[in-house]
Amino acid sequence: MTVPAAPRRSPAEADADVIVVGAGPAGSTTAFHLAQAGLDVLLLEKTTFPREKVCGDGLTPRAVKQLIAMGIDIDAPGWVRNKGLRVVGGGMRFELDWPELSSYPDFGLVRTRQDFDEILAGNAVRGGVRLLQGVNVTGPVLDERSGHIVGVTARKDGEPVTYRSRLVVAADGNSTRISLAMGLHKREDRPMGVAVRTYFTSPRHDDDYLETWLELWDGDQLLPGYGWIFGVGDGTSNVGLGLLNTSESFKGMDYRDLLKRWVKNMPPEWGYTEENMTTPIRGAALPMAFNRQPHYTRGLVLVGDAGGMINPFNGEGIAYAMETGQIAAETIVQALGRTTAAQRERVLRAYPQILKDAYGGYFTLGRGFVELIGRRGVMNFATRHALPHPRLMRFALKLLANLTDRRGDASDRIINALSKVAPPA
Repeated sequence: MTVPAAPRRSPAEADADVIVVGAGPAGSTTAFHLAQAGLDVLLLEKTTFPREKVCGDGLTPRAVKQLIAMGIDIDAPGWVRNKGLRVVGGGMRFELDWPELSSYPDFGLVRTRQDFDEILAGNAVRGGVRLLQGVNVTGPVLDERSGHIVGVTARKDGEPVTYRSRLVVAADGNSTRISLAMGLHKREDRPMGVAVRTYFTSPRHDDDYLETWLELWDGDQLLPGYGWIFGVGDGTSNVGLGLLNTSESFKGMDYRDLLKRWVKNMPPEWGYTEENMTTPIRGAALPMAFNRQPHYTRGLVLVGDAGGMINPFNGEGIAYAMETGQIAAETIVQALGRTTAAQRERVLRAYPQILKDAYGGYFTLGRGFVELIGRRGVMNFATRHALPHPRLMRFALKLLANLTDRRGDASDRIINALSKVAPPA
C-alpha cells in the first residue's frame, strides 16, 4: 500500500501541537491517538516507506488488541492468524493455545515489518496526522529560559529545517538521537538483547502456531540463546534467534554464524538452506525493562523502544510500543488541555509513574527471569522439567506473554499479585 501524502501547508502553518519523531509502531500509534483527540500532530520519519525493520514479525494478542482499537482491518489480505505458541525443547514439542480472556483476543497475527509500519502510518494519516518522510531529526530546539524542548532541527532533501511544537515525543527507537541530545542515556543495570533473523522460502510458511525453540543445537553442542520460526503466509518463514546480555556468550558472539549453525541441523524438507534464503541475515538490539529513564523530561515524552519498553520475558516490543503510545497520547491530551504551564507540567510529570504502575513490577520480574536463564544450564534444566507438565506450561505462557485478566483464574491472580508486589522497574 502507499501512505497518503501529508497535506501541503504554508510556512506559517508548519508548527504543530505535538511533533512525534519516528513512524514505527510507537510513533504512529501515539500520533493516531493524539489526532483522534483533535490535536495537530506532525509525524517525522527519517526513511521512506516501504522500509524494512529487523523483527520476528509475530504479534501476540496484546498487539492484536491495539490494532483492533485503532480500526486496522486485520481481516484484509496479508494478515496471518495463529492459534498460539509451539514450544520446542528437551526433545519435546508442545502446543499452547493463546488463553481465552476477556481482556485480549484469543489469536495472534503475523505481518512483516516491510509493510506493517506503513499500514500504521497510513492509518495515522487518515486519522488526521501530517506525515513527513525522509526527515532526519538531528537535535532538539530548546527554549532559552526554561530549557524545555520546543521543536526539532532536521535535514530534509539535504537541507536544514526546523519544526516547532508545544511537545515532542521520542519514538525513534533504541538509538533515539533526540533522547540522547536531551541527556537521557541507557541504564546499564537493565537487560539488553540482540536478535538476528532472515527469511527462507519454506512449506512451513502457513503454520498455525508461532514456534519458539528453547534450545539451539549444532550437532551435540548446545548453543546459547533461543530461536523462533514464524510462518509469514507468503511462501516464506521468518527464522531467527535472540541472545541476552545476561548470557556468558553475549560478548564477541557472531550471531549470523550462530543462526546458520542452528538451521543447518533442521530437517531438509523445511527448506532452511542458504539457497532458499530470500534476504540477508540482519540484526537489531532489544532494549528492555525501561532501560532509558525518565520517560518524561522538559517537554520530551518517550515511547516504545526509545524508553526501553521491550518485555524482558519474551522480547516482545510491538505491543508495548503501541500501548505506551496510547498511554502517552492520553497523558499529552490531558496536559495540553490545562490552562497554565505549571498545570501542564504536573500532568506530564505523572507519565513515568503511570508507566511504572502499568509495567514496572512485571518488568522487574522479567529482569530476574533473564538473570536466571543467563546462567549456564538453567534453561536446559527448566526445559526438561517444565515441558512435561501442561498446566505449568500454560501458566508459563500467561506469565511470559503477560496475558491475564484482572479478575481471572488462579494463575491470573498469582501473576497479577507477583507483578504488584515486585518493586517497580
